[in-house]
Amino acid sequence: MKRTYSNTSARLILLFALLLTVGFSSCQQNKMDSTSATIKPGTWRVALQRTDGKEIPFTMEAKQQNDSTVLYLVNGEERILLDEITSDGDSVKIKLHIFDADLIAKVEDDKMAGRFVRNDLAYAYSLPFTAEHGNSNRFKAEPAKAAYTYNGKWDVVFTDKEGKSYDAVGVFEQDGNNITGTFLTETGDYRYLDGQVDGDQLSVSTFDGNHAYLFTAKPTDANTLKGDFYAGMNGYESWTAKRNDNAALANADSLTFLKPGYENLEFSFPSIEGGKNISLSDDKYKGKVVIVQLLGSWCPNCMDETKFLAPYYAKNKGRGLEIIGLGFERSPEFEKAAPRLQKMKDRFDIGYDLVVAGISDKEAAAKALPALNHVLSFPTTIFVGRDGKVRKIHTGFSGPGTGKYYEDWVADFNKTMDQLLAEKI
Repeated sequence: MKRTYSNTSARLILLFALLLTVGFSSCQQNKMDSTSATIKPGTWRVALQRTDGKEIPFTMEAKQQNDSTVLYLVNGEERILLDEITSDGDSVKIKLHIFDADLIAKVEDDKMAGRFVRNDLAYAYSLPFTAEHGNSNRFKAEPAKAAYTYNGKWDVVFTDKEGKSYDAVGVFEQDGNNITGTFLTETGDYRYLDGQVDGDQLSVSTFDGNHAYLFTAKPTDANTLKGDFYAGMNGYESWTAKRNDNAALANADSLTFLKPGYENLEFSFPSIEGGKNISLSDDKYKGKVVIVQLLGSWCPNCMDETKFLAPYYAKNKGRGLEIIGLGFERSPEFEKAAPRLQKMKDRFDIGYDLVVAGISDKEAAAKALPALNHVLSFPTTIFVGRDGKVRKIHTGFSGPGTGKYYEDWVADFNKTMDQLLAEKI
């Protein structure tokens, strides 16, 4: 989906993170003895500091698991497990789920201070953060009584620094000062947003281990909002919204399609396991219904879709179903891309084939799949019938953070698959 991170270099602020990293190679993963940093069990409030001084807050939960400490990133109902933690003296390095990113910090009793570092970008990316134990307040501990109701659906327009705009649908559920929700776009959703209403001020944020977002807004009248969207190190967009119970986006099944003259999809890409090329023409896929999933291990929407597809495949492969995940990764080198996809495969217990298809660029993905008119989003999901013909292409993904939109997607997916699997050649 659309991301708003800037490519502005941050090499100077990365220096501290690199220094903290020294010495971790000799650490023992997830072991914290009496001489090592100890992350106290309980809730931690974390605040990322952007280059403009704006704070992006989120919360983590720490728990003891046997002799180890594990963490969970908390966004509304979501809990993302972080179980790769190494320690060295008073410092910790927390690997962030499937993503090529880390939290690196010094721990002092009820405090942490360090850096959020992304390793998958061509430029230096590092944000300082602080964390406080025992604080579960993502925003204010005592906000003013809510004086505005954000409940419901909104027609939204985001506008970037260059004046380019795109449409979205905002959905919010408010209970007094507490509010959750998300924004849906034609290329995906902004996942689980969690926050508060302070008087008439809206503040919601999320951190999934790879992307950090903060949305703020105030009403201009009873049914209109004006807001700001802060993404990562220094990304920024403004946004406006109008209340509309019928707010909707273009049909996600109509945005990507086959070019005239094409009925089939052809490709041949190396498997992450051994490098043997995989193609739809292989005997394994002949006469099967095949889902072709365009994904990346760096992509949170792809993570959400994979959480659904992996167990669905395990349950339904006996009905004549196969799935091929086409991985478009940050690195063009197979030796670097394949391990990232393998980690995703292990984390989500993916039983279907994953291949390295190219780099994480929509134009490059379109060139790799010339039958498509374009690639607008990761993920993009292509449904192929038993006869080898493409039957449907779904752009983006409305994940579980979207509530009813996700439920509707699941219902439509099941209907499509039941129809395709029932067909005979």
